[in-house]
Amino acid sequence: MSTLYLTEHGAKVTREADCLVVHLPGNPEQGQPKRKIRIPLIRVSQVIAFGNIAFTASAIAALLEQRVEICFCTSRGRFLGRLTPPMGKNSLVRLEQHRAHNDPSRSFSLARRFVQAKLANMRTMLLRANRKRKDAAIAEAAEEIGDLLQRLEALGPDEAVPDPSRPQAGTAYGSLLGIEGAGTAAYFRVFGRLLRDDWGFPGRQRRPPPDPVNALLSFGYVVLMSYAASAVHIVGLDPDVGFLHSSQYGKPALALDVMEPFRPLVVDSTVLTVLNNQMLKREDFTNELGAWWLRDEARRIFLTQLEERLDAEVEHPVLKYRTTYRRALELEVRLLAKWLMGEIPDFQAFTTR
Repeated sequence: MSTLYLTEHGAKVTREADCLVVHLPGNPEQGQPKRKIRIPLIRVSQVIAFGNIAFTASAIAALLEQRVEICFCTSRGRFLGRLTPPMGKNSLVRLEQHRAHNDPSRSFSLARRFVQAKLANMRTMLLRANRKRKDAAIAEAAEEIGDLLQRLEALGPDEAVPDPSRPQAGTAYGSLLGIEGAGTAAYFRVFGRLLRDDWGFPGRQRRPPPDPVNALLSFGYVVLMSYAASAVHIVGLDPDVGFLHSSQYGKPALALDVMEPFRPLVVDSTVLTVLNNQMLKREDFTNELGAWWLRDEARRIFLTQLEERLDAEVEHPVLKYRTTYRRALELEVRLLAKWLMGEIPDFQAFTTR
């Protein structure tokens, strides 16, 4: 089973028997005829639609009956919303999730685990890339992140329930967010050095992305978030109640928590692959009023590489068997649910060597 990406503007999705039929409008001016592509429903695990894509009621019903989520984004990759099948029936795990959210010790423990895994994976990315480069700046950034990881171990929970939306200076939660910010800044300070060519990457910036590298990162994180939200929904947890990210109206906080350790391993790695192997060039991006965006064909190339990365195998640090990053996202949520229910003594967020 795989994700169906719909990127061609004006496409329409219908249902015929046990298949989805994607009607592509073509482009007569460029000699592209209209086409129909049939896809067996059983092969689809998720649908992500970019831009003006139409779905018939029967197609939507068929996907929801198969428990397939439909994610809607703008043509430039900004997340709009999701159509999801009914939530899992295990309400007990959601009750434990809410109890943990309101327990300072348990909530802080989870938040710290997500930050530790994110920074550890960022450090791993830098060390891997620097084996041949021997770049002093990259080595310094990796060492800085290593020092921050040691500081994380010394942090303990606050007496009150942490509020990520208003972290107070001097609290453990405020320190946790400060360490995460410092580690992320150190990582992106040298991320441009991992690229073979000078793409003018000044550091991580969003809304709108001021350069092609930031455009790719933002686009990839949106897609990764949809995978994380789908995994949370499949397991039956509440996607809006998180531990590291603040629980706010309309914010998939737990999905954002879960995806943190996978950002460098999946999205950042894919960005390096497509740019360093010259799969994408500057003409594959468009600049509008200082904001950079992927062109349609470039988006398809990037999504293809992102899918390949998600299907790459790696040894799971807890379960000790090989699995794909795609499967590891779901396993992350399932292990979290087991920890919440007291079925395992500790929760360890995903890391790799």
